[in-house]
Amino acid sequence: MSDTARVADSWHSPRLGREVDVVRWGDAGTPVLFFPTAAGDAEEVERFLMLDALAPLLEAGRLRFYSVDSVPGQVWLTEDNSVPHATRVQNAFDEYVAEELVPAIHADCGQESEIVVTGASIGAYNALAAICRHPDLFSHAICLSGTYELSKFLDGEMDDTWYRASPLHFVPDLPEDDPVLQRLRQRFVLIAHGTGRWESPEESWSVAACLGARGVPNRVDEWGDEWDHDWPVWRQMLPQFLDEILPH
Repeated sequence: MSDTARVADSWHSPRLGREVDVVRWGDAGTPVLFFPTAAGDAEEVERFLMLDALAPLLEAGRLRFYSVDSVPGQVWLTEDNSVPHATRVQNAFDEYVAEELVPAIHADCGQESEIVVTGASIGAYNALAAICRHPDLFSHAICLSGTYELSKFLDGEMDDTWYRASPLHFVPDLPEDDPVLQRLRQRFVLIAHGTGRWESPEESWSVAACLGARGVPNRVDEWGDEWDHDWPVWRQMLPQFLDEILPH
């Protein structure tokens, strides 16, 4: 893929009160938004060779691949992980994605295309949260080796802001006639994990049970013991799942 297919951008987000970087690779196809791991930045996928794994799909013009700084993870791990500050940042990030980043992706694509959202580890949580909170914006979520229970990152008791940020907590309580739930039932969530080192398969199954109980289409794809919670696994998983989902 030529250098001209890579475009980096950044702007100061008033919602987050900081500069946020976004990088796009590819110039045609379905927009796919990737959330990095933990405190990763927008270029993490490039450093860990995910773009090499996605090259056939990019060169075939099947996707435009966007990656954004993991702002909440950066705050939690390097600044302040206390509730309610950490959960306020998470919800501000959600607003940034919906109100700033998605319109920027639409402008870049030249149309208001539905977006596939994905991520690994804590990025998988961000992908799940994005589609559960905004099923009008995202068509599919591909969640790789996800960490979905935020208590392992946050210091403090659950408050309302945390509750609203956590699909495992707010999805079960959505009213049957809620338009968000109705739209979410028209979406699809793919939940993948290995069973090797550092993986937590039970978290994937908890998400599947949560979604399934509300009639949200989903699938768990479990890989074997040789597949660890690490980039070599995600480089195998993501191209395979995108090839399954993206139009030819």
